[in-house]
Amino acid sequence: MTSLDIAFLATGAVTIAAALLAVTTRQLLHAALWLVLSLGGLAGCYLVLGAELVALVQVLVYVGAVVVLVIFALMLTRAPIGPSAAHTTTRLHRVLAAGLGAGVSALLLAVLLPLAGGNPRERTPVDSTAIAGELFGTWVWPFEALSLLLLVALIGAFAVARLAGTSDPSAPQAPVAGGAP
Repeated sequence: MTSLDIAFLATGAVTIAAALLAVTTRQLLHAALWLVLSLGGLAGCYLVLGAELVALVQVLVYVGAVVVLVIFALMLTRAPIGPSAAHTTTRLHRVLAAGLGAGVSALLLAVLLPLAGGNPRERTPVDSTAIAGELFGTWVWPFEALSLLLLVALIGAFAVARLAGTSDPSAPQAPVAGGAP
């Protein structure tokens, strides 16, 4: 076992643990922060595998944009930060979700393990130029569509926060410019 294998296993273990904590925590803000760690760990896995460009895109797009948008939307809509009874599920739902997750994991392992066979030293290195050509040539429009979708989600979160603020008459109102305090 080489040092790269050990680094990949350690990074993968941190990523899996953070992903499990992201979906099992009962606090929304903590789930978003665990998601940051999980996506950052996945970028670390890409780095260990030698795909620096994919790791950079992972950090820029997902950690730098999507998670920041999620945290911003949570703060903007005044979502509950602590544990909330509205976000709990029954034990049956948790058991069913765990069974479904185990089934999907088993299916993915059954498909991916035969593909991972062979000697790793016989594999060709990752060509960053080809990945960049695909990413910024073929897949540039889906990325742009995703950025527009995120912009619409941000505008929608802002609209929901403004509507929620006007429905509560006891909420303190901001002073109008030029008006009495």
